[in-house]
Amino acid sequence: MAKRYIILDTETTGTNENDRIIQLGFIVLGTKEVEVHNEFCSSDIPISFGAMEVHGITPEMIEGKPTCQETTAYKRLQELNTQENYIIIHNAPFDLGMLQKEGFNTQMKVIDTLRVAKHIFSEEEAHRLQYFRYKMGLYKYEQKEADTLGIEVKAHDAIGDVLVLKLFLTKLKEAVSAEFPHANPVDKMVDLTNTPILIKTFRFGKHKGKTLQEVASSDAGYLRWMLSNMENLDEDMKYSINTVLEA
Repeated sequence: MAKRYIILDTETTGTNENDRIIQLGFIVLGTKEVEVHNEFCSSDIPISFGAMEVHGITPEMIEGKPTCQETTAYKRLQELNTQENYIIIHNAPFDLGMLQKEGFNTQMKVIDTLRVAKHIFSEEEAHRLQYFRYKMGLYKYEQKEADTLGIEVKAHDAIGDVLVLKLFLTKLKEAVSAEFPHANPVDKMVDLTNTPILIKTFRFGKHKGKTLQEVASSDAGYLRWMLSNMENLDEDMKYSINTVLEA
C-alpha cells in the first residue's frame, strides 16, 4: 500500500474551546492521481465576527450544509487515518484539536510545518504561512499549481491555504535536506515536529530583543519567576529557559 501524504487545513467558527469546523480542505498525495477535498459544513456554533474577518465565511454560505462528520471529506479522512500515512498541517495542534471535537483522533504521522519552520528558519521574524507565502514568493506559483489541481484560489480559504502549504512544503523539505543531508527529510520533519524548540531571543516583555543567554547571566531571577508564575508559558519557552539556566 502506497504511503499517502495529506496536506490539510480547516476554517472554524472561532478559536475558542466551543468553536467548530465550518470548512475542511485537504489534498492527498502519494499516488498518480492527486485527490482534492474541499467542503463547507454547518455548525450550531455561530461564526464569530473575528473569524469571518479572517476567512470570509458567512452564515449564509454554510446554511443547509452537512455537519463536518457528514461530509465526504471527513469520511475520506477517516479512511486515510492509518499509521503508514502522514498528515501535514501548519500549526497542527489547532486543526487536530478541532478535528478531535468531531471524533477524529489521528493515527497518522504528524508533520507540523510551523514547528519544523521554527527549527529550520529560527532567525525569521515570523513563521506564519502567509509570511512565507510572500517571503519565498510562493504566490507567484499558486495559479499554475491551482490550475494543475483544479483548485480555485481564494485568500484565507482552507483549500487555498492547503495550496500555499503544498508549495511551502517543497521549500521546507529542501531546507531540511540541506541541514540534515543524511536523514530522510520526511521522517526528519516528523522528528522535528516532536522535538522541543530552543528559543534564542525574547520577542516580548521587558527583555525583548535580548538573548535568553544574556538574560540568564544578568537577570536569572526573572527567568525563574517566569517559570513559576506565567501559567500560559508555552512548552518551548519552558524548555529553553530550563536549558539556559542549567548551562
